Amino acid sequence: MLFSFLVLSLSPPLSHCSSIHDLLQSRGLPAGLLPKEVESYTLSESGLLEVFLDGPCITKFDTMAFYDSVVRANLTYGSLTGVEGFSQEELFLWLPVKDIVVDDPKSGLILFDIGVAHKQLSLSLFEDPPDCNAKSVSKKNGREERGHAAQK
Repeated sequence: MLFSFLVLSLSPPLSHCSSIHDLLQSRGLPAGLLPKEVESYTLSESGLLEVFLDGPCITKFDTMAFYDSVVRANLTYGSLTGVEGFSQEELFLWLPVKDIVVDDPKSGLILFDIGVAHKQLSLSLFEDPPDCNAKSVSKKNGREERGHAAQK
């Protein structure tokens, strides 16, 4: 009995997860919302999540997705709100993702608020953290260019 108490009392709380992907899952979100290339993250007591990547990169879910080298959001159970540093390509335009919400995990859907629209996608697209390609992001005239032209 004493051994069980010691083990439980020495276990880290959920906010001290070993990886960002574990943290997302412990908060009702899929691990694959963020790429494998995450170097570190911080989570404040107020719920501000800051994720630090190796650098800006592009990956693909249903469409192309761009991550800045720092992604910020307010993390609550089942949602990332006020997202900064994450955009998705829609009809050749890069639109910032504002909120990501999993209302009901049993539905198998995740909601992305991209400002002008809301997209419902299958949670299965985000099961595993994706590889993120930094080579697809180029600098030109001091601005980041993303998309098909940058991939050539």
